[in-house]
Amino acid sequence: MIRVFLLDDHEVVRRGLIDLLQAGGDIEVVGESGSAQEAARRIPALRPDVAVLDARLPDGNGIDVCRDVRAVDSSIKGLILTSYEDDEALFAAIMAGASGYVLKQIRGTDLVDAVRRVASGQSLLDPAVTQRVLERIRNGVEQPRELASLTDQERRILGFVAEGLTNREIAGRMFLAEKTVKNYVSSLLAKLGLERRTQAAVLATKLLGDHPSQHH
Repeated sequence: MIRVFLLDDHEVVRRGLIDLLQAGGDIEVVGESGSAQEAARRIPALRPDVAVLDARLPDGNGIDVCRDVRAVDSSIKGLILTSYEDDEALFAAIMAGASGYVLKQIRGTDLVDAVRRVASGQSLLDPAVTQRVLERIRNGVEQPRELASLTDQERRILGFVAEGLTNREIAGRMFLAEKTVKNYVSSLLAKLGLERRTQAAVLATKLLGDHPSQHH
């Protein structure tokens, strides 16, 4: 049996998901919650195979829950459930050690399939997102030079991108216009030879260590 914990703040959604997951007979929902704080506390004790975690909750988010739970017990797989596709959330999910990321709009059978695949040790993350970046890091030679081509301002912004902040949040931190931040991000992506900020974030985290914004 695949043991599943379910975190979603809508009770109706939880009821439906539980029926759906348990219909096949090979999945058992061993716990459920509508609160991020409660889930982070209960999941390690229940030791499910897979925790299905809603990305956005009134008292936190499933990505942080995933990170906290996996810090305690890395055998628990995280599957992030989100209502829209967004690079920042995808990147944050990768960094939190989630095995997958599914949109709430997917068909029920696909969600059940995703749970089975993650339980069997597969990753549902799009390999294309991380592949190029990981290759560059493995080659490692050109990295410092590329980083050196960034201005201090761009490097700070890259650090915030790595922390998963949106352009608007970065603008707030740096007292800049959101459009200015957007231009900086485009410029640093071009310098690093990357297409998407997700890739820049993965790269920055590897290059700058855990707290990129502290490296000026």
